[in-house]
Amino acid sequence: MDTAESLLKSKGHEIWSVHPDASVYDALVMMADKEAGALLVMENDELVGIISERDYARKIILKGKASKDTLVREIMTANVICVNIRTPVNECMAIMTEKRIRHLPVFDGEQLVGVISIGDVVKGIISEQEFVIDQLEKYIIGR
Repeated sequence: MDTAESLLKSKGHEIWSVHPDASVYDALVMMADKEAGALLVMENDELVGIISERDYARKIILKGKASKDTLVREIMTANVICVNIRTPVNECMAIMTEKRIRHLPVFDGEQLVGVISIGDVVKGIISEQEFVIDQLEKYIIGR
C-alpha cells in the first residue's frame, strides 16, 4: 500500500514557505511563481501555519482588505493538520476529505520532509488501482 512517503518520492520533497510577517501579496506572488495553491508558514524552521488561495479569497477579497497591507499571520490557518511518512495514501485522502483541506505537510518524526496535495493523493490512488487491475488481468490470463 502506498504511503505519504511514496507520494513524495515521485513528486519531490520541495517545500515552499513564507514567513508569517510577509505580506499576503508576497505570498500570492510566490504561489503564482511556484504554481502552488498553498504555502507553508515557517518561523525559525518551525511550521506555524499554512496559507492558501482559499484563505486569500475568503479573508482578503471578500472582506475588502488589501493584500499588500495584510500580513500572512493575519489570515493563515494556524492549526495545521499533518501526516507522517508512513500514513497510507487512502488515509491521507480520508483526512483531506473529512477536514476539507487540499494540502498536508508530511513529517518524518520531527522533521518536515514535504507537502502532498489532493492532486498527489488522487494520482497515487489511481496508480495503485491501475497496478491492481494489471495484476488481476495477468492472473486471469494466466501469465
